[in-house]
Amino acid sequence: MSIEIRNVSKQFGDFHALRDVSLDVASGELVALLGPSGCGKTTLLRIIAGLETAGAGSILFAGEDTTDVHVRERQVGFVFQHYALFRHMTVFENVAFGLRVKPRGLRPSEAQIKTKVHDLLKLVQLDWLADRYPAQLSGGQRQRIALARALAVEPKVLLLDEPFGALDAKVRKELRRWLRRLHDELHVTSIFVTHDQEEALEVADRVVLMNSGRIEQVGSPQQVWDHPASPFVYGFLGDVNLFHGRSLEGEVQVEGIRLDTRDQQGLRDGKALAYVRPHDLDVARYAPGASGIVATLSRAIVVGPIARLELEPVESNPDNPGSGTIIEAQLPAQQFRDLGLREGDKVVATPRKARVFVEDWVSP
Repeated sequence: MSIEIRNVSKQFGDFHALRDVSLDVASGELVALLGPSGCGKTTLLRIIAGLETAGAGSILFAGEDTTDVHVRERQVGFVFQHYALFRHMTVFENVAFGLRVKPRGLRPSEAQIKTKVHDLLKLVQLDWLADRYPAQLSGGQRQRIALARALAVEPKVLLLDEPFGALDAKVRKELRRWLRRLHDELHVTSIFVTHDQEEALEVADRVVLMNSGRIEQVGSPQQVWDHPASPFVYGFLGDVNLFHGRSLEGEVQVEGIRLDTRDQQGLRDGKALAYVRPHDLDVARYAPGASGIVATLSRAIVVGPIARLELEPVESNPDNPGSGTIIEAQLPAQQFRDLGLREGDKVVATPRKARVFVEDWVSP
């Protein structure tokens, strides 16, 4: 079932949770709403579910306006961060609950309920836990049961609010892969909320970046990573270094270094903000006359195949208010060992690739 969100706004007192948000979700698509706390993503999810009412705008399911349709009639499955399982019920009874409370004319028989629940428990690979209680399950198992319960009523739309937020890192990773495989099997139109960029990029067909109640960018994981539409998107998706400089006559200079901006033709003159990923910085031992940002290696963390370096610029640049902050760089661990660097050594860092955003600037 397709979902159309049209000009939705929502206020809580003086706080604007959503500001004129519009979005189309195709039937069978898995979409991530990604953004920091307070950006409006959970409010939008709850409005789609019918758990909140929009101050303005409309929600359409398969072209039909559902703005005033009660949550029970929207055919929506909802999975919460903290499972919301009934503690006094077994796993079987939890999954069967939605089927048992259907109106008498729509309620399956006991035999049908039993078959359906066992099929769902097999689907989430937990049929052997049917007689257990939620307190006897791990967090990852509880979340899979919560998902089975949401799927029991055969929802046209599946909504997940930070579904793995309460789990540890290893379990989160396992469940992310599992959710993606499950979605590929079922093709239920699904929207999930997360503040974890790795989770969104790994699981979703499309990512919706939200900030301050607005949508900043919509695109595939590869599109939003490779072509961020705004400084916010670039800064939110992974670690990044921010440098201040100037763009003049098509050339961008930061810390006295000319940046390669061949993939960004037509940059206007102005104050430039250059975003550089840690792995896009070249690091070399300092030599007099070297071109680049001169810095001191303040810390090196070598974990597995990657060396993460923290660099302190030697001199603060008056043109760059952020130059006194730590610069993060990443190198292959073997390359770092070959350089023979120690903490306290002087190095030169050179951006190999940067994404530049230009603000208006008038030459004095």
